[in-house]
Amino acid sequence: MPALARAEATLVEHYPRLVRLAYLILPPRLGRHRRVVVAHGVVQNALPARPWPLKHGRVPGPRADQAPVLGWIMRRVVGAALSYEHGNTRWRRALRPALPAVWGLRLTPRIGDAEELALEQQMATVPAEARAAFVLQHMEGYAPDAAAELLAAAGVTDPEAALRTAEVLGPQDGTRAGLLLDSVEFDPCTVQARPTDLLRRRHWRRWGAAAALLVAVVLTVGQSGGDAVSPDLDGRPAAGGAMVDPASLVHASATAWKVSSRIDFTVWPARGSLIDDRALLGHVLRTWARPGPGVRVSAAPGTGTGPSPAPPQLLYAGRVDDADVVLLYDGQRVVRYTQNMGRPAELTLGRADNSDVTTAAALVLSRTDGRTRFLFAPWVAESTTRDLLAPDNPARPLHVGDDGVSDTVPSPGLTGTCPNWPALQLRSSESIAEKHAFLLTDLGDLSPVHLTYTPPPGGGAPARQPREATGAAALVSWSHTACTLRSMADGGVRAVNNWIFAEQQLPENAGQAQWLCSRADTWNGPGRAIVRFQPPTTAAREPGTLVADARDTSYCSRFNQHILADVRWNAPSGTPYLLAAGSRAVARITVTGQVRADSTATTLAVKAAPGQSAELGALLSTGRKLAAVH
Repeated sequence: MPALARAEATLVEHYPRLVRLAYLILPPRLGRHRRVVVAHGVVQNALPARPWPLKHGRVPGPRADQAPVLGWIMRRVVGAALSYEHGNTRWRRALRPALPAVWGLRLTPRIGDAEELALEQQMATVPAEARAAFVLQHMEGYAPDAAAELLAAAGVTDPEAALRTAEVLGPQDGTRAGLLLDSVEFDPCTVQARPTDLLRRRHWRRWGAAAALLVAVVLTVGQSGGDAVSPDLDGRPAAGGAMVDPASLVHASATAWKVSSRIDFTVWPARGSLIDDRALLGHVLRTWARPGPGVRVSAAPGTGTGPSPAPPQLLYAGRVDDADVVLLYDGQRVVRYTQNMGRPAELTLGRADNSDVTTAAALVLSRTDGRTRFLFAPWVAESTTRDLLAPDNPARPLHVGDDGVSDTVPSPGLTGTCPNWPALQLRSSESIAEKHAFLLTDLGDLSPVHLTYTPPPGGGAPARQPREATGAAALVSWSHTACTLRSMADGGVRAVNNWIFAEQQLPENAGQAQWLCSRADTWNGPGRAIVRFQPPTTAAREPGTLVADARDTSYCSRFNQHILADVRWNAPSGTPYLLAAGSRAVARITVTGQVRADSTATTLAVKAAPGQSAELGALLSTGRKLAAVH
């Protein structure tokens, strides 16, 4: 092994990057706090207590100009981090895994943007070996062969399989992947510290043994269904006095959004006629901390219902459609409290972390008699509505009060027939962006869904990115698929993008068809991709032929930008064909089986009788193989 003094100096010099490496490999199931603590413990214990021989020979360093001592340390860090995935104790014993002791605090890295969150969620779906391979290549600069060598030295039995799995992670641009991995989202050395049991510790210091009696009394009152706050019996954190005190609510200034580089719910000012009603706000906080049996609690998928760990921010409190409505935000969730005389109180929760100028532009205040009323962000300068099934009709003005509350608009029909599809078309203030208009639609959650559009690939042009769906082509695309949004209702959907990934000239001069992938991203991570074939005869409101409906997938996202699909189609003459199309990086499409064909373009058409077998495959311009989506 390297000289111990040299290894110690290298460890100190590269400590932050080594901790980041361990953090990215550790299993996400540990939680962000424990991953931070374990990552520091892995690196702090990476060197042996006394020198011993290096059994695996030379371990490659990440770059040719660096001494192998760093590679040797990385091998030990990688091996120790991998051990937490499979419960292997060999590395833990060898590295004396006494973790740093952290009492009374929760340490978490700062939250990054949507790209970093999506990458974090994607990495959670693959084994630790694949995470290690991805990080070694894109963050540490290892070539594939060198990464495989280090993984083998760290105890990975099949490094090549880990490298293959890592190919599906992150953006295809390796430079972009490295930038994401180097962001604050994955930096366990720059953390936020929050107390875990501050109130309980203060309480015990002040009252000593009397605390036990007080807890017993509070438990009794809480079980009786009153408003008193009690420790949570289902594992959620108990709510302290400050958490139910309306005076502790956070308020943003009316102009915060104009001077902030972070445009989301944190810069919404408190609005509404009841923001000074301490009795109402205190009741809402106590209800959220301990809902009684008469409170209806609902939450979007992947959204916790427990009380806020810190005083939440007040967004709105007022009288809406004969009901008291309060909106709160705790940095991760938006909570709506609704109390209508004669009806049970309702608590509705939805995810809102990593929101932005579009996904934090509006919240649903109320839904009554098939109509919806919204509260708009302070940066919304113009509000209109339009019917997505009538793309040629102009948008109609929507009146909004000085408090940001809109008039009611028709709600989309989530069941039955689909005669129209109302949507909001909003424009941001020029203080945010010039001429920035965007579409939102209500799918039953607290936050309306952001609709975007990616046009077909241009000849020789760079890959096109999602854009706002307000142009003529985007509106025509959404006129075909708007009614399919009903299958996503109440699913915690954050945004949906219509991507026309290919256009195809059909045989027998039948016109030009489009291949569409509708990508739905949820607030809690899992995505859904619906692939459709749209011949030129597809009428408005008709979505075309369903080709694939993939759930919990990265298809059609920034992390999986390649797609191949096929469909059976009959020409106007009645001749049956197999049609196939791929995204812009597809260099060759091959059909084998009873139907055989080959194309060096992104589309293919071959005669294929019904029942004839056909297996589809493609080769990307990078040399990687691509299977068809089904």
